[in-house]
Amino acid sequence: MTAYRGGLAPADVERAAGRIAGYARRTPLLPGLPAPGRRRGGWGLLLKAEHLQHSGSFKLRGAANAALALGARAIVTGSSGNHGIALARLAAPTGVRVTVVLAAGTSPAKAERIRALGGRTVSVRGGVAEREERARALAEETGAVLVPSSDHELVVAGQGTVAREILADVPDVRTLYVPVGGGGLLAGACLAARDHPVRIVGVEPAGTPRYARSLAVGRPVRLPPCDTVADGLRAQAPGEVPFAVVRDRVDDLVAVTDAEILTATDRLRRLGVEAEPSGAVALAGALRAGRLRERAVAVVSGGNTLAALTARTDLADPTDRTALTDLTDRTDLPGLTGLAGRAELTGRTTLTDLMNPAGLTRPADRTEPGGGARRTAPTGARPELEETR
Repeated sequence: MTAYRGGLAPADVERAAGRIAGYARRTPLLPGLPAPGRRRGGWGLLLKAEHLQHSGSFKLRGAANAALALGARAIVTGSSGNHGIALARLAAPTGVRVTVVLAAGTSPAKAERIRALGGRTVSVRGGVAEREERARALAEETGAVLVPSSDHELVVAGQGTVAREILADVPDVRTLYVPVGGGGLLAGACLAARDHPVRIVGVEPAGTPRYARSLAVGRPVRLPPCDTVADGLRAQAPGEVPFAVVRDRVDDLVAVTDAEILTATDRLRRLGVEAEPSGAVALAGALRAGRLRERAVAVVSGGNTLAALTARTDLADPTDRTALTDLTDRTDLPGLTGLAGRAELTGRTTLTDLMNPAGLTRPADRTEPGGGARRTAPTGARPELEETR
């Protein structure tokens, strides 16, 4: 890895993209909310459809990058579910033994999915902190490699491929909304966009604003366990690796309530996008921000709902390219229901067009006189907030 204060550089995202190309889908951009006043052609908000990713969430990207780069024969991790599902899905084709430690309150359906894919699960009675402690102990006891769900350079670099694809498909995007748990996806987005003028906005559940509080005091702080409908975003503290990247690049942080998350989840469902609550958090942040006239993208980070987990039939071998039908030619994928009849919003009927929407104008360069991309202090970082121990 090359230097970027936290040990990472944008080039690491490029390497990750090449490494995971045979394992991860390039997910499409879907139409979200039309900009006010627009009747036809173009929209104000796009949705990065990571709910269509193999394993049902963006987590496959970081998991694959770490597993492939490390070449480990046994991996241990702590997970709320999606990271564990991603690693378990890689177990058979890569020959890796995967053990996933789950905290109390983990979705039973996600735990069962991990086991069905060949992973082993271990449960702890406590929250995320106890889960991570047990995972570290298991790795030491067994000699397995510990691959955290977010606090790892290879994981962050892999997650950065989400933003890399967005910036390639919509280079004039003005704002990117990213859900925040441990911070791997947010850090990956910050890393991929380090030299791009796009605003990066992290969206946290209001009950656990660990990044806002940590940035306010300048170091990672740990919050008490939080019970939120966004079960994949219950991390109690930022990871040290993602925090170092986020600290230097994020533009803003937004906190959303459970009610706002559920409203966004329902709104996605009415758009034909079956997202789990964690996957709808970025949209909830975009709705709260209310900046619907600008070109923006919200990451739909996961679609592992109960219905999806019980119905999904993952490919046995994610490297089998004969089974990886190009998304741009598909209209029958889960989560795309209803798109065919929505030409009144977009004026387009194919996913090829949706991934590269026409008629977009490049925004004015957001640079300071010295030439560097303008940065603003995250408004979510409030100095008056004290560390919660």
